[in-house]
Amino acid sequence: MRKKYIRKGKCNACGRCCQEIYIKHAKGIIKEEKEYNRLRKLHWFYSYLKIVAKTEDGLVFACTKLDPETKKCTAYKNRALLCKLYPQEEIFMMGGVISENCGYKFVPIESFEEVLSKVKRKK
Repeated sequence: MRKKYIRKGKCNACGRCCQEIYIKHAKGIIKEEKEYNRLRKLHWFYSYLKIVAKTEDGLVFACTKLDPETKKCTAYKNRALLCKLYPQEEIFMMGGVISENCGYKFVPIESFEEVLSKVKRKK
């Protein structure tokens, strides 16, 4: 059985999560500009993004709604669900990394058996 994790911590407004973004959709990570342009027509969130690089993994985006001075979102109240839920366990489990400066971290959730074993050892 796969280990589960829980997100701990809070945002410290470093802005890194808005600057180096890979976007995954039903067909996987966006790899081509043509694919990105098609998705932009389907959902408003994609219009917030600009392509900043291309790697062997896919296109790398930055959000245009990040204020470079304050590192705060200028569309915070209307931000996409992806932003509201960041960082998600799924990203971490797929090998994604959280910036060292990020205030969030993932901590393994102990199974019932693990907790019970610890309690028994203390007796």
